[in-house]
Amino acid sequence: MSRISRRIGSIAESATLAVDAKAKALKAAGRPVIGFGAGEPDFPTPDYVVEAAVAAARDPRFHRYSPASGLPDLKAAIAAKTQRDSGYAIDPSQVLVTNGGKQAVYNTFATLLDPGDEVIVPTPFWTTYPEAIRLAGGVPVEVFAGPEQGYLVTVDQLEAAVTDRTKVLVFVSPSNPTGAVYPPELVAEIGRWAAQKGLWVVTDEIYEHLTYDEAKFTSIATAAPELGDRVVVLNGVAKTYAMTGWRVGWMAGPADVIKAATNLQSHATSNVANVSQMAALAAVSGPLDAVAEMRTAFDRRRKAIVSGLDAIEGVDCPTPKGAFYVYADVRGILGRDIGGVRPATSADLAALILEKAEVAVVPGEAFGPSGYLRLSYALGDDDLAEGVGRIAGLLGRAQ
Repeated sequence: MSRISRRIGSIAESATLAVDAKAKALKAAGRPVIGFGAGEPDFPTPDYVVEAAVAAARDPRFHRYSPASGLPDLKAAIAAKTQRDSGYAIDPSQVLVTNGGKQAVYNTFATLLDPGDEVIVPTPFWTTYPEAIRLAGGVPVEVFAGPEQGYLVTVDQLEAAVTDRTKVLVFVSPSNPTGAVYPPELVAEIGRWAAQKGLWVVTDEIYEHLTYDEAKFTSIATAAPELGDRVVVLNGVAKTYAMTGWRVGWMAGPADVIKAATNLQSHATSNVANVSQMAALAAVSGPLDAVAEMRTAFDRRRKAIVSGLDAIEGVDCPTPKGAFYVYADVRGILGRDIGGVRPATSADLAALILEKAEVAVVPGEAFGPSGYLRLSYALGDDDLAEGVGRIAGLLGRAQ
Protein backbone atom coordinates (compact mmCIF):
# COMPACT_ATOMS: atom_id res chain seq x y z
CA MET A 1 0.00 0.00 0.00
CA SER A 2 1.41 3.39 -1.01
CA ARG A 3 2.23 5.85 1.75
CA ILE A 4 0.96 8.71 -0.45
CA SER A 5 -2.49 8.80 -2.01
CA ARG A 6 -2.65 8.47 -5.78
CA ARG A 7 -4.52 11.77 -5.92
CA ILE A 8 -1.75 13.75 -4.24
CA GLY A 9 1.12 11.64 -5.52
CA SER A 10 0.15 12.46 -9.09
CA ILE A 11 0.47 16.23 -8.60
CA ALA A 12 3.50 17.84 -10.17
CA GLU A 13 5.41 20.50 -8.25
CA SER A 14 4.84 24.05 -9.49
CA ALA A 15 7.51 24.35 -12.16
CA THR A 16 7.79 28.11 -11.89
CA LEU A 17 8.23 28.04 -8.11
CA ALA A 18 10.69 25.15 -8.44
CA VAL A 19 12.84 27.12 -10.87
CA ASP A 20 12.67 30.19 -8.64
CA ALA A 21 13.62 28.16 -5.55
CA LYS A 22 16.58 26.59 -7.34
CA ALA A 23 17.79 29.98 -8.55
CA LYS A 24 17.55 31.43 -5.04
CA ALA A 25 19.35 28.44 -3.56
CA LEU A 26 22.22 28.77 -6.03
CA LYS A 27 22.38 32.48 -5.36
CA ALA A 28 22.52 31.85 -1.61
CA ALA A 29 25.41 29.46 -2.26
CA GLY A 30 27.34 32.29 -3.86
CA ARG A 31 26.62 31.74 -7.54
CA PRO A 32 25.62 34.86 -9.52
CA VAL A 33 22.38 33.37 -10.82
CA ILE A 34 19.84 35.63 -12.51
CA GLY A 35 16.27 34.36 -12.27
CA PHE A 36 13.66 34.84 -14.98
CA GLY A 37 11.46 32.16 -13.43
CA ALA A 38 8.88 33.58 -11.06
CA GLY A 39 6.22 36.06 -12.12
CA GLU A 40 6.94 38.45 -9.29
CA PRO A 41 7.25 42.24 -9.67
CA ASP A 42 10.54 43.55 -8.26
CA PHE A 43 8.80 46.65 -6.91
CA PRO A 44 7.87 47.11 -3.25
CA THR A 45 4.22 47.10 -2.31
CA PRO A 46 2.94 50.72 -2.41
CA ASP A 47 3.45 52.61 0.86
CA TYR A 48 -0.22 53.35 1.49
CA VAL A 49 -0.99 49.63 1.29
CA VAL A 50 1.76 48.79 3.78
CA GLU A 51 0.54 51.50 6.15
CA ALA A 52 -2.98 50.07 6.05
CA ALA A 53 -1.55 46.71 7.10
CA VAL A 54 0.44 48.26 9.93
CA ALA A 55 -2.67 49.99 11.26
CA ALA A 56 -4.64 46.75 11.02
CA ALA A 57 -1.97 44.83 12.90
CA ARG A 58 -2.34 47.27 15.81
CA ASP A 59 -6.13 47.04 15.87
CA PRO A 60 -7.44 44.28 18.19
CA ARG A 61 -10.49 43.85 15.93
CA PHE A 62 -8.24 42.08 13.45
CA HIS A 63 -6.61 39.75 15.96
CA ARG A 64 -9.56 37.36 15.81
CA TYR A 65 -11.35 35.11 13.35
CA SER A 66 -13.38 36.90 10.71
CA PRO A 67 -15.95 35.56 8.20
CA ALA A 68 -14.56 32.75 6.04
CA SER A 69 -15.74 34.51 2.89
CA GLY A 70 -13.82 37.71 3.65
CA LEU A 71 -14.16 41.02 5.48
CA PRO A 72 -17.41 42.73 4.39
CA ASP A 73 -15.65 46.02 3.50
CA LEU A 74 -13.15 44.19 1.28
CA LYS A 75 -15.87 42.20 -0.48
CA ALA A 76 -17.76 45.44 -1.18
CA ALA A 77 -14.58 47.06 -2.53
CA ILE A 78 -13.90 44.04 -4.77
CA ALA A 79 -17.43 44.21 -6.15
CA ALA A 80 -16.95 47.92 -6.91
CA LYS A 81 -13.54 47.29 -8.45
CA THR A 82 -14.95 44.48 -10.63
CA GLN A 83 -17.64 46.83 -11.93
CA ARG A 84 -15.02 49.53 -12.60
CA ASP A 85 -12.42 47.38 -14.36
CA SER A 86 -14.42 44.53 -15.90
CA GLY A 87 -17.79 46.19 -16.33
CA TYR A 88 -19.26 43.20 -14.51
CA ALA A 89 -21.90 44.01 -11.90
CA ILE A 90 -21.88 41.74 -8.84
CA ASP A 91 -23.11 41.95 -5.27
CA PRO A 92 -20.56 41.69 -2.43
CA SER A 93 -22.25 38.41 -1.45
CA GLN A 94 -20.98 36.98 -4.76
CA VAL A 95 -17.33 37.39 -3.69
CA LEU A 96 -15.13 34.91 -1.82
CA VAL A 97 -11.75 36.24 -0.63
CA THR A 98 -9.10 33.52 -0.85
CA ASN A 99 -5.53 32.84 0.25
CA GLY A 100 -4.00 34.01 -3.01
CA GLY A 101 -5.17 33.41 -6.55
CA LYS A 102 -4.24 29.72 -6.37
CA GLN A 103 -6.83 28.98 -3.72
CA ALA A 104 -9.42 30.75 -5.86
CA VAL A 105 -8.48 28.46 -8.75
CA TYR A 106 -8.72 25.32 -6.63
CA ASN A 107 -11.95 26.37 -4.90
CA THR A 108 -13.57 27.05 -8.25
CA PHE A 109 -12.74 23.72 -9.86
CA ALA A 110 -13.52 21.79 -6.66
CA THR A 111 -16.93 23.46 -6.59
CA LEU A 112 -17.83 23.07 -10.28
CA LEU A 113 -16.43 19.66 -11.21
CA ASP A 114 -17.53 16.10 -10.63
CA PRO A 115 -15.20 13.17 -11.43
CA GLY A 116 -14.72 12.81 -15.16
CA ASP A 117 -15.91 16.29 -16.09
CA GLU A 118 -13.71 17.76 -18.83
CA VAL A 119 -12.23 21.24 -18.79
CA ILE A 120 -10.88 22.85 -21.97
CA VAL A 121 -7.57 24.54 -21.19
CA PRO A 122 -6.09 26.79 -23.90
CA THR A 123 -2.40 25.95 -24.09
CA PRO A 124 0.25 27.18 -23.21
CA PHE A 125 -1.34 27.37 -19.76
CA TRP A 126 -0.38 28.48 -16.27
CA THR A 127 0.95 25.40 -14.50
CA THR A 128 -1.65 25.35 -11.71
CA TYR A 129 -4.76 25.03 -13.88
CA PRO A 130 -4.41 21.37 -14.94
CA GLU A 131 -3.21 20.27 -11.51
CA ALA A 132 -6.15 21.95 -9.76
CA ILE A 133 -8.53 20.40 -12.29
CA ARG A 134 -7.11 16.93 -11.64
CA LEU A 135 -7.26 17.45 -7.87
CA ALA A 136 -10.98 18.17 -8.27
CA GLY A 137 -11.47 14.96 -10.25
CA GLY A 138 -11.72 16.71 -13.59
CA VAL A 139 -9.91 16.02 -16.85
CA PRO A 140 -7.94 18.87 -18.46
CA VAL A 141 -8.20 18.93 -22.26
CA GLU A 142 -5.37 20.92 -23.82
CA VAL A 143 -5.97 23.05 -26.93
CA PHE A 144 -2.64 24.33 -28.23
CA ALA A 145 -2.15 27.65 -30.03
CA GLY A 146 1.41 28.32 -31.12
CA PRO A 147 3.27 31.49 -32.08
CA GLU A 148 2.01 31.16 -35.65
CA GLN A 149 -1.43 32.24 -34.40
CA GLY A 150 -0.22 34.61 -31.74
CA TYR A 151 -0.84 32.03 -28.98
CA LEU A 152 -4.60 32.67 -29.39
CA VAL A 153 -6.97 29.72 -29.67
CA THR A 154 -9.80 29.85 -32.19
CA VAL A 155 -13.43 28.84 -31.88
CA ASP A 156 -12.81 26.09 -34.44
CA GLN A 157 -10.12 24.61 -32.19
CA LEU A 158 -12.40 24.79 -29.17
CA GLU A 159 -15.24 23.20 -31.11
CA ALA A 160 -13.00 20.28 -32.03
CA ALA A 161 -12.21 19.68 -28.36
CA VAL A 162 -15.78 19.53 -27.05
CA THR A 163 -17.28 16.22 -25.95
CA ASP A 164 -20.39 15.28 -24.04
CA ARG A 165 -18.26 15.43 -20.85
CA THR A 166 -17.09 19.03 -21.35
CA LYS A 167 -18.31 21.32 -18.57
CA VAL A 168 -15.87 24.25 -18.31
CA LEU A 169 -13.72 26.48 -20.50
CA VAL A 170 -10.74 28.23 -18.92
CA PHE A 171 -10.16 31.67 -20.43
CA VAL A 172 -7.15 33.86 -19.61
CA SER A 173 -6.33 37.22 -21.15
CA PRO A 174 -3.75 38.70 -20.70
CA SER A 175 -2.08 35.31 -20.58
CA ASN A 176 0.48 33.70 -18.36
CA PRO A 177 2.79 32.34 -19.80
CA THR A 178 2.62 33.89 -23.27
CA GLY A 179 1.59 37.50 -22.64
CA ALA A 180 -1.04 37.14 -25.38
CA VAL A 181 -4.08 39.42 -25.21
CA TYR A 182 -7.28 38.42 -27.00
CA PRO A 183 -8.86 41.19 -29.10
CA PRO A 184 -12.37 42.21 -27.99
CA GLU A 185 -14.11 40.63 -30.97
CA LEU A 186 -12.47 37.24 -30.34
CA VAL A 187 -13.29 37.42 -26.63
CA ALA A 188 -16.94 37.97 -27.51
CA GLU A 189 -16.92 35.21 -30.13
CA ILE A 190 -15.46 32.68 -27.71
CA GLY A 191 -17.91 33.72 -25.01
CA ARG A 192 -20.90 33.36 -27.32
CA TRP A 193 -19.64 29.94 -28.41
CA ALA A 194 -19.32 28.79 -24.78
CA ALA A 195 -22.82 30.04 -24.04
CA GLN A 196 -24.23 28.16 -27.01
CA LYS A 197 -22.56 24.99 -25.75
CA GLY A 198 -23.92 25.50 -22.24
CA LEU A 199 -20.42 25.62 -20.76
CA TRP A 200 -19.14 27.37 -17.67
CA VAL A 201 -16.34 29.86 -18.23
CA VAL A 202 -13.67 30.33 -15.57
CA THR A 203 -11.83 33.54 -16.45
CA ASP A 204 -8.60 34.62 -14.77
CA GLU A 205 -8.26 38.41 -14.91
CA ILE A 206 -5.25 38.91 -12.66
CA TYR A 207 -3.19 40.68 -15.35
CA GLU A 208 -6.02 43.01 -16.41
CA HIS A 209 -4.05 46.23 -15.82
CA LEU A 210 -0.91 45.08 -17.64
CA THR A 211 -1.47 45.61 -21.35
CA TYR A 212 0.72 47.40 -23.89
CA ASP A 213 0.60 49.11 -27.26
CA GLU A 214 -2.89 48.94 -28.76
CA ALA A 215 -3.99 45.93 -26.70
CA LYS A 216 -6.90 46.37 -24.29
CA PHE A 217 -8.19 44.09 -21.56
CA THR A 218 -11.68 42.75 -22.26
CA SER A 219 -13.62 40.72 -19.72
CA ILE A 220 -15.45 37.77 -21.26
CA ALA A 221 -18.07 38.16 -18.53
CA THR A 222 -19.25 41.41 -20.12
CA ALA A 223 -18.19 40.82 -23.74
CA ALA A 224 -20.55 37.83 -23.89
CA PRO A 225 -23.63 38.60 -21.77
CA GLU A 226 -25.16 35.43 -23.23
CA LEU A 227 -23.14 33.51 -20.64
CA GLY A 228 -25.46 34.79 -17.94
CA ASP A 229 -24.51 33.42 -14.53
CA ARG A 230 -22.23 30.65 -15.85
CA VAL A 231 -19.07 32.69 -15.29
CA VAL A 232 -16.58 32.67 -12.42
CA VAL A 233 -14.09 35.56 -12.36
CA LEU A 234 -10.73 34.97 -10.67
CA ASN A 235 -8.47 37.82 -9.60
CA GLY A 236 -6.19 39.11 -6.86
CA VAL A 237 -3.82 41.85 -5.77
CA ALA A 238 -0.53 40.01 -6.38
CA LYS A 239 0.46 41.23 -9.82
CA THR A 240 -1.22 44.61 -10.08
CA TYR A 241 -0.01 45.95 -6.74
CA ALA A 242 3.26 43.99 -6.28
CA MET A 243 1.70 41.99 -3.45
CA THR A 244 2.64 38.41 -4.26
CA GLY A 245 3.60 37.61 -0.66
CA TRP A 246 0.46 39.05 0.91
CA ARG A 247 -1.66 36.15 -0.40
CA VAL A 248 -4.99 37.72 -1.23
CA GLY A 249 -7.07 36.61 -4.18
CA TRP A 250 -10.76 36.15 -4.84
CA MET A 251 -13.39 34.45 -6.91
CA ALA A 252 -16.61 36.13 -7.98
CA GLY A 253 -19.59 34.33 -9.44
CA PRO A 254 -23.14 33.09 -8.93
CA ALA A 255 -24.34 33.11 -5.34
CA ASP A 256 -24.79 29.33 -5.11
CA VAL A 257 -21.26 28.66 -6.39
CA ILE A 258 -19.75 31.20 -4.00
CA LYS A 259 -21.72 29.79 -1.06
CA ALA A 260 -20.52 26.26 -1.83
CA ALA A 261 -16.91 27.40 -2.28
CA THR A 262 -17.15 29.31 1.01
CA ASN A 263 -18.25 26.13 2.75
CA LEU A 264 -15.17 24.39 1.35
CA GLN A 265 -12.86 27.19 2.45
CA SER A 266 -14.41 27.27 5.92
CA HIS A 267 -13.00 23.78 6.45
CA ALA A 268 -9.75 24.21 4.51
CA THR A 269 -8.32 27.52 5.76
CA SER A 270 -11.11 29.67 7.22
CA ASN A 271 -10.53 33.40 6.68
CA VAL A 272 -7.58 35.00 4.93
CA ALA A 273 -5.27 36.80 7.38
CA ASN A 274 -7.06 40.00 8.40
CA VAL A 275 -3.95 42.17 8.09
CA SER A 276 -3.53 41.07 4.48
CA GLN A 277 -7.21 41.69 3.81
CA MET A 278 -6.95 45.25 5.08
CA ALA A 279 -3.90 45.80 2.90
CA ALA A 280 -5.89 44.48 -0.07
CA LEU A 281 -8.75 46.82 0.80
CA ALA A 282 -6.38 49.79 0.59
CA ALA A 283 -5.06 48.48 -2.74
CA VAL A 284 -8.32 47.83 -4.59
CA SER A 285 -10.05 50.96 -3.30
CA GLY A 286 -7.05 53.23 -3.82
CA PRO A 287 -5.56 54.97 -6.87
CA LEU A 288 -3.85 53.19 -9.76
CA ASP A 289 -0.88 55.59 -9.93
CA ALA A 290 1.64 53.02 -8.67
CA VAL A 291 0.28 50.50 -11.17
CA ALA A 292 0.85 52.94 -14.03
CA GLU A 293 4.45 53.47 -12.93
CA MET A 294 5.09 49.73 -12.82
CA ARG A 295 3.50 49.24 -16.22
CA THR A 296 5.82 51.86 -17.72
CA ALA A 297 8.83 49.96 -16.39
CA PHE A 298 7.46 46.61 -17.58
CA ASP A 299 6.89 48.07 -21.04
CA ARG A 300 10.51 49.23 -21.23
CA ARG A 301 11.75 45.82 -20.12
CA ARG A 302 9.38 44.06 -22.52
CA LYS A 303 10.93 45.81 -25.48
CA ALA A 304 14.46 45.16 -24.25
CA ILE A 305 14.01 41.44 -23.67
CA VAL A 306 12.25 40.83 -26.98
CA SER A 307 14.98 42.69 -28.84
CA GLY A 308 17.74 40.76 -27.08
CA LEU A 309 16.23 37.30 -27.49
CA ASP A 310 15.03 37.83 -31.05
CA ALA A 311 18.58 38.70 -32.09
CA ILE A 312 19.77 35.17 -31.20
CA GLU A 313 19.90 32.89 -34.22
CA GLY A 314 17.34 30.10 -33.84
CA VAL A 315 15.19 31.97 -31.30
CA ASP A 316 11.87 33.53 -32.25
CA CYS A 317 10.43 35.75 -29.53
CA PRO A 318 6.96 37.16 -30.34
CA THR A 319 6.23 40.54 -28.75
CA PRO A 320 3.77 40.02 -25.88
CA LYS A 321 0.87 42.42 -25.52
CA GLY A 322 0.21 41.88 -21.81
CA ALA A 323 1.36 40.54 -18.42
CA PHE A 324 5.15 40.46 -17.90
CA TYR A 325 6.35 37.35 -19.71
CA VAL A 326 7.86 36.45 -23.04
CA TYR A 327 7.34 33.00 -24.49
CA ALA A 328 10.27 32.38 -26.78
CA ASP A 329 10.17 29.72 -29.49
CA VAL A 330 13.50 27.87 -29.24
CA ARG A 331 12.75 24.96 -31.56
CA GLY A 332 15.40 26.32 -33.91
CA ILE A 333 18.03 25.80 -31.20
CA LEU A 334 17.15 22.25 -30.19
CA GLY A 335 19.46 19.56 -31.50
CA ARG A 336 22.28 21.98 -32.20
CA ASP A 337 25.66 21.67 -30.54
CA ILE A 338 26.12 24.09 -27.64
CA GLY A 339 29.51 23.63 -26.02
CA GLY A 340 29.48 19.91 -26.71
CA VAL A 341 25.85 19.38 -25.63
CA ARG A 342 22.88 18.89 -27.96
CA PRO A 343 19.68 19.68 -26.04
CA ALA A 344 16.77 17.65 -27.39
CA THR A 345 14.01 19.42 -25.45
CA SER A 346 13.37 22.84 -23.99
CA ALA A 347 13.81 21.24 -20.53
CA ASP A 348 17.31 20.16 -21.60
CA LEU A 349 17.99 23.64 -22.89
CA ALA A 350 16.77 25.34 -19.70
CA ALA A 351 19.02 23.06 -17.63
CA LEU A 352 21.98 23.90 -19.87
CA ILE A 353 21.32 27.64 -19.61
CA LEU A 354 21.21 27.40 -15.82
CA GLU A 355 24.40 25.33 -15.66
CA LYS A 356 26.51 27.20 -18.21
CA ALA A 357 25.11 30.75 -18.16
CA GLU A 358 23.78 30.78 -14.60
CA VAL A 359 20.41 32.06 -15.76
CA ALA A 360 17.13 30.46 -14.63
CA VAL A 361 14.31 30.18 -17.17
CA VAL A 362 11.22 27.94 -17.27
CA PRO A 363 10.94 25.32 -20.03
CA GLY A 364 7.86 24.94 -22.18
CA GLU A 365 7.11 21.51 -20.73
CA ALA A 366 5.79 23.31 -17.64
CA PHE A 367 3.09 24.98 -19.73
CA GLY A 368 2.40 22.49 -22.52
CA PRO A 369 4.52 21.19 -25.41
CA SER A 370 8.32 21.29 -25.48
CA GLY A 371 10.16 23.80 -27.63
CA TYR A 372 9.65 27.04 -25.73
CA LEU A 373 11.09 29.04 -22.84
CA ARG A 374 9.18 31.41 -20.57
CA LEU A 375 11.06 34.35 -19.14
CA SER A 376 9.51 36.85 -16.74
CA TYR A 377 10.68 40.43 -17.26
CA ALA A 378 9.42 41.51 -13.84
CA LEU A 379 12.99 41.96 -12.62
CA GLY A 380 15.41 44.90 -12.57
CA ASP A 381 16.70 46.43 -15.80
CA ASP A 382 20.34 45.65 -15.04
CA ASP A 383 19.65 42.00 -14.21
CA LEU A 384 17.51 41.68 -17.30
CA ALA A 385 20.24 43.02 -19.58
CA GLU A 386 22.90 40.86 -17.93
CA GLY A 387 20.74 37.73 -18.08
CA VAL A 388 19.79 38.13 -21.73
CA GLY A 389 23.42 38.86 -22.53
CA ARG A 390 24.51 35.62 -20.89
CA ILE A 391 21.89 33.62 -22.78
CA ALA A 392 22.93 35.24 -26.05
CA GLY A 393 26.57 34.51 -25.31
CA LEU A 394 25.81 30.84 -24.71
CA LEU A 395 23.32 30.21 -27.50
CA GLY A 396 25.29 32.33 -29.96
CA ARG A 397 27.82 29.50 -30.05
CA ALA A 398 25.21 26.94 -31.10
CA GLN A 399 26.12 25.03 -34.26
